[in-house]
Amino acid sequence: MTAEFQVIDLTIPPELAGQRLDSALARLMPEHSRTRIKGWIEAGAIKVDRGVCKPRDIVEAGSHVRVQMARDEVAQPEVQAEAIALSLVHEDADVLVIDKPAGLVVHPGAGNPRHTLQNALLGLDPSLAALPRAGLIHRLDKDTSGLLVVARTPEAQTSLSRQLEARTMAREYVAVCVGVMTGGGTIDEPIGRHRGDRLRMAIRVSGRPAVTHYRVLERFRAHTYLRVKLETGRTHQIRLHLSHIKYPIVGDPVYGGRFGLPRGATPGLIETLRGFKRQALHAATLAFDHPRSGERLTLQSAVPPDFAQLLGALGEDAREEARDAALRGRKPVRAR
Repeated sequence: MTAEFQVIDLTIPPELAGQRLDSALARLMPEHSRTRIKGWIEAGAIKVDRGVCKPRDIVEAGSHVRVQMARDEVAQPEVQAEAIALSLVHEDADVLVIDKPAGLVVHPGAGNPRHTLQNALLGLDPSLAALPRAGLIHRLDKDTSGLLVVARTPEAQTSLSRQLEARTMAREYVAVCVGVMTGGGTIDEPIGRHRGDRLRMAIRVSGRPAVTHYRVLERFRAHTYLRVKLETGRTHQIRLHLSHIKYPIVGDPVYGGRFGLPRGATPGLIETLRGFKRQALHAATLAFDHPRSGERLTLQSAVPPDFAQLLGALGEDAREEARDAALRGRKPVRAR
């Protein structure tokens, strides 16, 4: 890397295998247009496995891509730095770990040109403008809260991206779903874009492999509190997979649909469920090997206040029903 150029090393992940090179790179570098990427390929600024390439070349999983761009092209003038407060769980010269609140969009896009996490990161550290996506390694949906890792150097970005691809970066979530589960399990169903609605994902035989593991933390009268571990990281994976097995996440506006109120629910639970306007999903644990030291870092985030209030209302409803059942000499009511 010279003073005039920024070199970015990328590895094609399995889910992009079989796509055109320009299309795959547009997915890996969403802050740059496909037209610009195509121009770099044609100009010889992009090489695959050290060889020359064409925009229409089909990529293979594991292929190494080197992008050499002028520094004035690395700067992202369309993504402006903004002074937005962020909660930092970890910070050093190589890595940031952010505890993202629900409601904060990760990347600018159609309908969300500003006030995103990427804008906030550039406001926190302007040098992140030299990295694709301001160093963001993965993403969370707007209304999912919790932990995200950010690279601060090209070397850290390469290391963390490879860990994500190799599935050595561990990500665990907690969720509240509608319905009472009898036990944990694994969902292994491929995910692809919905044919009729481009904003939704769907279970499709032709989709990309997707595996979700879940276990029960606590059962309530008509809901279950889960810990969920991702083996893959597809768009909307947890939300879609749980909905597919008929246990949709509470508050999910896309894959949910019902409150799951138990008979005789307390007024507090009714009010809490009706007021919970986002999916009850929180990225609670993140573990990875530090890019410089190699030390395994495991970071955790407590559920935010709205999520804690939901759990409290579900617990109080279950306790009240148990008290009433004891007085009547029968078993508590538990509904799907």
